[in-house]
Amino acid sequence: MSLTLRTISREQHLAYINSLPSASHMQVPAWGDVKADWRSESLGWFDRTGALVGAGLVLYRQVPRVKRYLAYLPEGPVINWFAPNLDEWLKPMLAHLKQQGAFSVKMGPPVVIRRWDAAAVKAGIQSPDARRLRDVEATFIEPRAFEVADRLRRMGWQQEESEGAGFGDVQPRYVFQIPLRGRSLDDVHKGFNQLWRRNIKKAEKAGVQVVRGGYDELPAWQHLYEVTAERDKFRPRPLTYFQRMWKVLNAEDPDRMRLYFAMHEGEAVAAATMLIVGGHVWYSYGASANHKREVRPSNAMQWRMLQDAYALKADVYDLRGIGDSLEDTDHLFGLIQFKVGTGGEAAEYLGEWDFPLNKLLHKAFDIYMSRR
Repeated sequence: MSLTLRTISREQHLAYINSLPSASHMQVPAWGDVKADWRSESLGWFDRTGALVGAGLVLYRQVPRVKRYLAYLPEGPVINWFAPNLDEWLKPMLAHLKQQGAFSVKMGPPVVIRRWDAAAVKAGIQSPDARRLRDVEATFIEPRAFEVADRLRRMGWQQEESEGAGFGDVQPRYVFQIPLRGRSLDDVHKGFNQLWRRNIKKAEKAGVQVVRGGYDELPAWQHLYEVTAERDKFRPRPLTYFQRMWKVLNAEDPDRMRLYFAMHEGEAVAAATMLIVGGHVWYSYGASANHKREVRPSNAMQWRMLQDAYALKADVYDLRGIGDSLEDTDHLFGLIQFKVGTGGEAAEYLGEWDFPLNKLLHKAFDIYMSRR
């Protein structure tokens, strides 16, 4: 296959994404507008007939005091990762990005290496010999993913092994997903563990109601989100970020982003955002109050969001990131414990890869970001 690469319009990019079963929400053109501190560009790969066969959203971040850029393709590009001629896809991309002033490229191939079903994860948590997910025998392994990793290394792409290493908006390598394709809603509900089913019933008996909100309800979301940030000790994004996110994503597709609230006695006690691209639905951000946790609003809200994802004929409901530690002393252990109760599966992606186009600047910027 002879491939050419060039900048494409937003309309071409969106039409290509819409032609696919799904793609990451971070690879739609409007995601570039969400990231207002970055400059964005849509790239397209064309075969010898002139047909568009791949696309990528690139975000450019300028380094301090120098007109050079980090080029970042979050959970992308959207290409044929299992193609034997992978270098023919990536070499023209690197050449183009270098011309654009990039000193380094970061990308996140949307390729799953392994999956563990809920039973395997639970067994791993209970096993004294399993400290991390990789210590547990996987339910599914994709051998082609290892070939992709080998090809990338041979091309000069690099990967940091330490958790959270590197720079940019590093995306989670491990996620938790609930498959919906070919299952009934009853099957999904039966897949929940006993605690989840009991908590959903408890919320129902307590009168918890889950409702959808719109743009005007984002301040109510922000209040719960900031309460959560203070409790869980992370820096919250400002209200303007979510307002921009809502406007630009829903301008691209009127049902790209949704907002949900769990209400009890007229009060919003939990909230979440949902993102939709084709057959892939993500639980994106979540928040909850410090009180009324006993009425289990978060379980009720997740069940409603799952039902809505099913009504959209989604193939997968994605609960996003988890840590890979199975030890209850780890600060992220609560995430995997909460999510495994849904009966879904943990998935390990290939992770993010860097290509230093200027090794000196790449190293200097990496050190700068690590010290921020």
